Amino acid sequence: MTQAAAALALAFATLWLALSPACAVDAVNVRTDAPAIDLTLAAERPKTDGDRVQVSTAPGPDGIVRRIEVRGREAGNSWAVFALANTGDEQLDRLIVVPHYRMVGSGLFWPDLGLSRVVTVTPSAGERPERQDSATADVFRITLDPGSVVTYVLELRSDNLPQLYLWEPDAYKDKINSFTLYYGIVIGISGLLALFLTILFVVKGSVMFPAAAALGWAVLVYIGIDFGFWGKVFDMSAGAERIWRAIGECVLAATLLVFLFAYLNLSRWHVRYAHITIAWLGGLAALIAVALYDPAVASGIARFSLLGVAFLGFAVVVLLSTQGFDRAVLLIPTWFLLCIWTVAAGLTIAGLVTNDIVGPALLGGLVLIVMLIGFTVMQHAFAGSITHGIVSDVERRALALTGAGDMIWDWDVSSDKVYTSPETEAMLGLKRGALEGSAAKWLDVLHPLDRDRFRATLDSVIEQRRGRLIEDFRLRTPDGHYLWFTLKARPVVGSDGEVVRLVGTLTDVTEFKTAEERLLHDAVHDNLTGLPNRQLFIDRFEAVLGFAKNDPAMRPTVIMIDLDRFKQVNDSVGMAVGDSILLTLARRLTRLLKPQDTLARLSGDQFALILLSERDPGRIIAFAENIRRTIRAPITFNDREIFLTASIGLCLADAQSNRTEEILKDAELAMYHSKRIGGDRIEVFKAAMRARKSDRLTLESELRRAIEREEIKLLYQPIVRLEDRTVAGFEALARWDHPKLGRMSPAEFITIAEEIGLIVDLGMFALERTARQLSIWQRTLRAQEGVFASVNVSSKQLLRQDLIGDLRTVLARSSVMRGTLKLELTESVVMENPEHAAQILARLRELGAGLALDDFGTGHSSLSYLQRFPFDTIKIDQSFVRMSAKGTRPVILRSIIALAHDLGMETVAEGAETDSDAVELYHMGCEYAQGFVFGQPMTAEAATKMLSGDRMELAR
Repeated sequence: MTQAAAALALAFATLWLALSPACAVDAVNVRTDAPAIDLTLAAERPKTDGDRVQVSTAPGPDGIVRRIEVRGREAGNSWAVFALANTGDEQLDRLIVVPHYRMVGSGLFWPDLGLSRVVTVTPSAGERPERQDSATADVFRITLDPGSVVTYVLELRSDNLPQLYLWEPDAYKDKINSFTLYYGIVIGISGLLALFLTILFVVKGSVMFPAAAALGWAVLVYIGIDFGFWGKVFDMSAGAERIWRAIGECVLAATLLVFLFAYLNLSRWHVRYAHITIAWLGGLAALIAVALYDPAVASGIARFSLLGVAFLGFAVVVLLSTQGFDRAVLLIPTWFLLCIWTVAAGLTIAGLVTNDIVGPALLGGLVLIVMLIGFTVMQHAFAGSITHGIVSDVERRALALTGAGDMIWDWDVSSDKVYTSPETEAMLGLKRGALEGSAAKWLDVLHPLDRDRFRATLDSVIEQRRGRLIEDFRLRTPDGHYLWFTLKARPVVGSDGEVVRLVGTLTDVTEFKTAEERLLHDAVHDNLTGLPNRQLFIDRFEAVLGFAKNDPAMRPTVIMIDLDRFKQVNDSVGMAVGDSILLTLARRLTRLLKPQDTLARLSGDQFALILLSERDPGRIIAFAENIRRTIRAPITFNDREIFLTASIGLCLADAQSNRTEEILKDAELAMYHSKRIGGDRIEVFKAAMRARKSDRLTLESELRRAIEREEIKLLYQPIVRLEDRTVAGFEALARWDHPKLGRMSPAEFITIAEEIGLIVDLGMFALERTARQLSIWQRTLRAQEGVFASVNVSSKQLLRQDLIGDLRTVLARSSVMRGTLKLELTESVVMENPEHAAQILARLRELGAGLALDDFGTGHSSLSYLQRFPFDTIKIDQSFVRMSAKGTRPVILRSIIALAHDLGMETVAEGAETDSDAVELYHMGCEYAQGFVFGQPMTAEAATKMLSGDRMELAR
């Protein structure tokens, strides 16, 4: 049973061998006179799925083809099969050589970086070949008997078999020795070059020298790896060699890039080159880390990078050469050779050039290129010291003149010929030689105002025969412009004591003169509008008064213009827009003037005018009225129209006027008088105004003491309930009872209070007095417990955190009913900082204060914010209440009342002048009205009587 089973197994094995694929090869005849045979194309590459391969041997001398099976020692390997025949009568010893790395055909994408190729060699007959020691190739020694045909099966570690040679041992030894000598020479030259460049770096220290030294060391390391030198020095496995080869290529590309960047000094003028280089170097540094995991990927990218450095670098070198950069010009030959070397290397790794010596030749060429780079660097290392010490004193002075940028000016007095540097004519746009010739020829290009001075200066130096000439003058360009030059020269006196030459330098000082003129202009002109400032205005006015004394018909008029409420405009639209408005007004006013008139900007929103073109009083007033209309014309900004008015004061100077400041002060008094009585007016100065009006500084000083002296009074204007015509409350209005000027309205002192920081004290004073008076009304007049009082709050008060504490203190002291002490705020005040204002208003409302939005419709509030603000009352501006010229009221009035009711607010109409106004407002749904028809601002006593009268009416 056992013999039968064995027989059956043998039959199956024979059948399997017969049916399995096998590879038949042709034997290569090995001649005794052939030192080397290339077997790369003769080797068959059978494909197998398992760990063993079956091949058909080459026919032997007897013509029999045998089948052999070889089992692999390592899993997943490839195979190569070839056959050798010895037809001679002698026994042959040969070496099978498979190199680990070969530059030829290594590839650009995922290149083959080399490794041990052959695991083992199995012959079809005879003993197994013996592996020879070699760090750069797999070498096996074989023996071929006479008349034998042997088939060899090679177990490979990869599919790539770059080269398979059969060498005669002595010939192979000679080849290795010859290459070893070549390798030693190349490595020796490379090492000496790297060492020399390093020493050069230590001596000179410029950035290009360490870059060149780094490139030299990188080339030394790379060729040492390629020649297998480091494998002899260090114990380096095949896998480690692949990693070091990839890292070497990355470092070679990086150092080449660094040298190009440092040598051309690209970081000085070309910032974009620095950014590109840093990013490129960062990528190459990352490749070094990639090489530890996948050397093939890192090597492929490094080879692409080297290609880019060569050709892009050559383009940069050529570009800079066309711009006259000397370093780039010197580098062109060397970098051109590098591009040729790169092309040759590309053909080699692509397999288009297959010669055995091309790889070592390329590495030798790389060393040659680095040597040329070293010579180029040496030119810069020693260029400066060759001519050191051989410059004479005269040459040194000439070099100093050239370095300073000055131009030579030489006048040969005896021959009357002027010479100047070509730069002078080039700067002026003249042809070469246009300024050479007689000194009189220069008069044609000199500015007319400088000609006499130039001529007199030259004559003076010649006559005095000494001194130093320093002269500024202007020379004309062909297009009519003038450039400023400074001539510094000294006379050269001959043996006869006469001046024979005048030699010096010309310097272009146009920029300096332009800056000087700009400074002089800015010193007497306003920076924003370009108009004369106060100093220039006074100077011109003094000159006009001087002419007026000699010409009785000349009667200059000073017009002072001050914009009304311009500070509120600035607060509303911002300082930048405010400056644009002032510039617009300045241009408008300038268009009204005649050449003999002068317009100046004295301060922020104050202008002054010297009027000489009009002398008749009627025409002067008409001119001032034209100014007023011009200012009133709306200014459009961002789809908004801004309306301005101005207070205008006039003062006519006469023959007895001899003090400029007095006339200006009189015009200011007339202007302040116009502002005090409401603004948007024209007032002519009268002597009586001096007794009625103090200057601004005096007003500021007196206003600071007005509260202490109890000069600030509060008047109360009634607010009437339209349903029954009873007094519902009052608005507190401040008045200043000036001891000299009489009662002054808020328009005359509130602006001053805001500017000197007194507005907060005034607001607190009004708040305390109003709360105290409201408490008295509510306690003494029980029927009027619901009466309220309104107090205006400024922006500075609202934005202060102290307002909440101040209101809490006032309410605690007065004990008024909740919501009856109302704080009135305008739209412009709350919209300065709407988010902050919303928070402050909410806290004020929580404390028990009523909130009223004053002058509604005149500001620029947003309806979305209006819903967020906790107002309980809207005060409609009088511009929407009064009748128009056609006898109708604005259509928007009814919409405002409806909007307020929809938001849960009450309305107060300001400016009700007649009883018909009150009736119509009531029918529109307005709850309250305020105006002269119901009473003008009155004292607290009068207001109490009015409330008492209402109480008696209610009692009846």
